[in-house]
Amino acid sequence: MKKNKLMILLLAVVLLGGCVQEAHLKTVMVTLTVHNKKGIQAVGIRGNGNPLTWEQDYPMTAVVTDSVYHASFKTMTAFKFTEMKFTVDGAWELEGRPNRKVVYPENRDTVVVNAVFDQQD
Repeated sequence: MKKNKLMILLLAVVLLGGCVQEAHLKTVMVTLTVHNKKGIQAVGIRGNGNPLTWEQDYPMTAVVTDSVYHASFKTMTAFKFTEMKFTVDGAWELEGRPNRKVVYPENRDTVVVNAVFDQQD
């Protein structure tokens, strides 16, 4: 009886141990274009996976005031994609519409995202 339990436990460890996906370091470079807004104070990204969260903006830096914003970050992930949305002065884009899906390429460590605020690709 003990031998059977030990064999089942050993088999479970071997099988489950092989199911863990390997995490990879990915660099995400994001450029956001904003149209028809003036006096912008803050632009951010919210989403899945560290350093992004849905509760707090990941800040973007103005490249061209009131027009083009940039951010880059690194994330250690085993996922094939992440989801995100942008905010301008606390207002969410794409209200009631699906999140943006950013696919991590398998053969590259860097993904480039070019987006227009409140316009789905």
